[in-house]
Amino acid sequence: MTTADNANTAPAPKAPAKDPWDLPDVSGLVVGVLGGTGPQGRGLAYRLARAGQQVIVGSRADERAQATAGELGLGVQGADNAETARRSDIVIVAVPWEGHAKTLESLREELAGKLVVDCVNPLGFDKKGAYALKVEEGSAAEQAAAILTESRVTAAFHHLSAVTLEDPAVEEINTDVLVLGETRADTDLVQALANRIPGIRGVFAGRLRGAHQVEALVANLISVNRRYKAHAGLRVTDL
Repeated sequence: MTTADNANTAPAPKAPAKDPWDLPDVSGLVVGVLGGTGPQGRGLAYRLARAGQQVIVGSRADERAQATAGELGLGVQGADNAETARRSDIVIVAVPWEGHAKTLESLREELAGKLVVDCVNPLGFDKKGAYALKVEEGSAAEQAAAILTESRVTAAFHHLSAVTLEDPAVEEINTDVLVLGETRADTDLVQALANRIPGIRGVFAGRLRGAHQVEALVANLISVNRRYKAHAGLRVTDL
């Protein structure tokens, strides 16, 4: 074999690894928040709109969504859940756990092809405090993926305090957002969206099969907050 033959059969050099902090620009995307009239959804809508994102808050009742949008200001719009899903590029699911499956089943068509971000935490409460509920599919995010087979489902925004999100006196929120999903392109988009909120950093935390651990951890944070009278979040070190 000649030197030329060796050159032709040599393996191509590997492409350099992608910088995990090189994230896409999401500033022009429309974000819809299903359950945007509840504390968590309303808080996320407020923070994203305050960061310059175009936001639509959704509700089962159009009138309620419109009223919440008017209260939030910042260019936030309101619509019923179906219209919110249709008009949005990214849809955050922040509905109560009790209505999670039913809401998503009713919006399969409107959410087809959309990037869906589930932040629902299946929790129960008793005299001992909060505890994680068992979900047949494994987690709320996995339930969403099972229902929304034509959507791209991710999980994020579980550990943010609604009180902190809604407090206009808080300029920066000192916490990380754990992002889970099946494709890097989708989790990169959600990380970039989280990064739009001052102080917050989106961190990739694995595939959807790990979402139950992230959702369940909220019960521990509730215990922390009750003991220390706080609105604690999470930070991942050494990144």
